[in-house]
Parts: sequence; structure tokens; C-alpha cells
Amino acid sequence: MRLILFFFLIVSTQAFSQEKMPNISIKDLKNKPVNIVNDFNEKDKVYIFSFWATWCAPCISELEAINEHYEVWSKELNMELIAVSTDDSRTQRRVRPLLNGKAWPYRVLLDGNQELKRALSIVNIPYSIVVKNNKIEHIFNGYTQGAEQELYKVIKELQ
Repeated sequence: MRLILFFFLIVSTQAFSQEKMPNISIKDLKNKPVNIVNDFNEKDKVYIFSFWATWCAPCISELEAINEHYEVWSKELNMELIAVSTDDSRTQRRVRPLLNGKAWPYRVLLDGNQELKRALSIVNIPYSIVVKNNKIEHIFNGYTQGAEQELYKVIKELQ
């Protein structure tokens, strides 16, 4: 029984690793639609879609930790982080004030209806997806201090 379970886990992980990003449009901070597939398709560029919310302390910690290295990483590597806010209509008004206080260099998208989050079957945040050529290459679920170094290694290996 354990062998069957192990085989199932291996096969399901491999199957998931070949998934593409969903062809969904969400809004940017100027309320303009952004298509996940069409607007993030630069060949061989690595995109990190980091799902977060204003009320999620680990999410903020993760984005802050990445921010400490982001300037160096983006000069060294062909990469971009997209911060996808999953704040709903009750908390979405907190996004802009928080961003004003952080001055993050990331492009921020608003998934207020959580359409993208649902399409990717994301249950908990923080949740980061590393994508290259529209293919999901790696997933990070949760955040612990220092995890940004593992993210860096994954991005570097994809270059």
C-alpha cells in the first residue's frame, strides 16, 4: 500500500510540474486588465507569482525578505516578481496604503475575486509559483525565514 501511495505522489508531482499558467485576466493597481499568459510571456524569463494579502504577516515577511535581495537578483538574473494580492472587497482598500509604505519594486496585481487563486487551486498563502515559458516550474507554499535563498537557487537553476 505504501508503495502505491509513493508512486501516486511521484506521478502527481510530475504531472503538476508540467502545468501551464491559466489564461486568466485580473486587474492591476490602475484597474486595467492583465492577462497572466499574454502579459508574462517573455521567452526564458523567470516569473515569480507571489500570492499575498494585507492581513497575512508571513506574506509581508516573505515579500520584505525578497525585497532585500531583489535589486541584485534582477540585475543578475532574467526574472521578475509579480505580487498578486488576494485581498477581497473588504480588505482591498488596504493594499495601496500598505504599498505606499513599503515601496516594493514589484508589479502588483489584484485578484479580488480570487479567480486566479482558485484556478491554481491555492488554499493557503503565502504561496509562490515560479514560472518559465508559461510552465510552472516550482511551488513554494508558506514562508519561513531564509526561504528566499531557496527561491534564489531555483531561479538561478532555471537560467
